[in-house]
Amino acid sequence: MKQLISVFSLLLFSTIVQSSSPDPRDLIKQAMDHWRGLSSYSEMTMTIHRPDWERSMSMRSWTEGDKTSLVRVTQPKKDAGNGTLMKDNNMWTYTPKINRIIKVPSSMMSQSWMGSDFSNKDISKSTDIIDQYDHTLVESRDNEGHNEYVIESIPHEEAAVVWGKEVLTIRDDYVLLEQQFWDQDGVLVKTMKALEIKQLGGRTVASRIRMGKVESPDEWTEMSVQEIQFNQKHDANLFTLSNLRNPRQ
Repeated sequence: MKQLISVFSLLLFSTIVQSSSPDPRDLIKQAMDHWRGLSSYSEMTMTIHRPDWERSMSMRSWTEGDKTSLVRVTQPKKDAGNGTLMKDNNMWTYTPKINRIIKVPSSMMSQSWMGSDFSNKDISKSTDIIDQYDHTLVESRDNEGHNEYVIESIPHEEAAVVWGKEVLTIRDDYVLLEQQFWDQDGVLVKTMKALEIKQLGGRTVASRIRMGKVESPDEWTEMSVQEIQFNQKHDANLFTLSNLRNPRQ
């Protein structure tokens, strides 16, 4: 009888734990929505570091929904005007020096963005991971008064993605603390980490993040956000090829 009660208690405890655990897919969606809002405007600095040199660029960024965004370089002068437009899973880049808008083919989405350790796909802030991956909550832990959830995301067999899996660590306030990118052979290739967390735009966000490849730890790229405003009303012509070439905002 005692054994039966013990087994029942174990099953009941397991059921309570499972029911109280957050849905991993929902956690990822909430984290992405938390960073973007319904729309946003931000000012940031990107620093590319290499063992023998380092350079920084100032940028402005606008987003709307989960598939539309525009990033424009403002400094230094030689890079000012370079821009990237993402809209409905399409990406275009503009370079003032050659005065050309170039559409980025899907085969180039995994390539470096502006010579950084971020890929075109990373910058597009694609939400493909939500629906094209299966998500499993593999760990829940307490850290400095917050719950942190570790999620393993494995792409569907038919998904057109580069990675064999991604592992995300999301805090209970939906701040993405870390995102690991693993290849098809189960080798960790690169990691994006939140180095600094602040209150910006009325919410808690990762204000400084670093992307770096595992095989070259002395090479990395940091994004530092100085200002961000959420749920902004944007002009109708903001996310257009015409505005990418001839900025009116």
